[in-house]
Amino acid sequence: MEENALKKFNTAKLISFAIGFFGLQFAWQMRIILSGPVTESLGASPFLFGLIWLAGPFTGMVVQPLIGALSDKTTSAFGRRRPYLLGGALLSALALWALPNSEAITNFISSSLHIKFPALAALAFAAVMIWILDACVNIAQGPYRALVPDVVPQEQHSIANSYISLAIGLGSVIAAATAPFLKWAFNYQMSVNAQFIMAALAFTLGMIWTCMVIKEKRYEPKENEKTEKFDFIKSLKEFFALSPEVGKICWMQFFTWIGNMCMMIYFTQYAIHTVYGVPDLSGVNEAVKASFENAVAAGTNFSSICFAIFNLVCFLVAIPIGILSVKFGNKKVHIISMISMALAFLGMAFTKDHTTVAVLMGLSGIGWASICALPFAMLSQYIKPGTEGSVMGIFNIFIAGPQVFVCTLVSWIINKCVFSVDAGVNYHWEYTFLIGAFCLVAASIIASRVKELRA
Repeated sequence: MEENALKKFNTAKLISFAIGFFGLQFAWQMRIILSGPVTESLGASPFLFGLIWLAGPFTGMVVQPLIGALSDKTTSAFGRRRPYLLGGALLSALALWALPNSEAITNFISSSLHIKFPALAALAFAAVMIWILDACVNIAQGPYRALVPDVVPQEQHSIANSYISLAIGLGSVIAAATAPFLKWAFNYQMSVNAQFIMAALAFTLGMIWTCMVIKEKRYEPKENEKTEKFDFIKSLKEFFALSPEVGKICWMQFFTWIGNMCMMIYFTQYAIHTVYGVPDLSGVNEAVKASFENAVAAGTNFSSICFAIFNLVCFLVAIPIGILSVKFGNKKVHIISMISMALAFLGMAFTKDHTTVAVLMGLSGIGWASICALPFAMLSQYIKPGTEGSVMGIFNIFIAGPQVFVCTLVSWIINKCVFSVDAGVNYHWEYTFLIGAFCLVAASIIASRVKELRA
């Protein structure tokens, strides 16, 4: 699509453009908050829970680059990107509905086909649904980002991405806050099933709206156009040859995302088992589970409130962080933000007070706002024009890769840190914050060694 053929977006169209990402983030936030309680109720130990979370990094490293490349050459009459946006949303909606109903579905199949499934069949089914959900989110996410240069005039790229950031913040806050708000305002406890259905509707309807409103031209291959084979090793060498500082930024990002994902993956379990003192329920009978049902719901609601505060603070400080980084440099602002997040993590490792934990989650939101923006700004100083896509694709390895570490080694550590309580056993979920704080400090030290270019 030629640049001069693109029409300028007005405010209403920019909002319509971002609504699909609002639904995507809504669904993703619900998966972050609720996947722990769902899988634990089906028998997942901390280590198994971590292995199930491997869906995110693996699909991020494999699915998103592959779908991005396919969407570049898609020639459907519906457009290049929109088939992936809508297809990812619809498949995600099915997975969101099936995930909390895993036990009912496996029981139905078992009785209908007269097959006796193993005891952990429902957990295996839930794990498959999580993998499908993560894959479909990535199927939609990559082409969505690529849709910006496809349909938005170049002078509006920044504002279009700002509207996407706004949608991410609002989607996260509303997804996290809905159930606690209904409990507080109307004393109505929204079920896990209802929350997942709400996420499925938000994702599907939001993406349908964007696909209806935003039109894109059909991709027409140029005559004698040749598709150059992607050489990963060559691209990796070219990536690190950009500057000696690129390697430092990548190591900074590696430790940053270990620290960040220690909170993202395990906070709900920490809220339920550490803050609210609920014992591990993965191996207990139904009577014991029923006795802690209210405590689990309260812990899950508390986790949702904390995530809402976390994302709200991120939303509020995102622009001030951008302004400060222009004045003082990306590196200095990013280091201060990461240190604030590390201090918040240390505080959560040593307290069970509800108010203190909520405040500390708000403090860590400052670090999250910086993580979402400044490492990319630091890297962009060394990108050669015309290589943005491949460079950012390789940089994503240092976001997805660390999550493998968190999902395996960190979950294994927690699984080994068990102690006895009156109703059975529990785990030291707070240790994840000690590991996260250490990694964020390491990332800050590496960041201090980066020689930043200044305009």
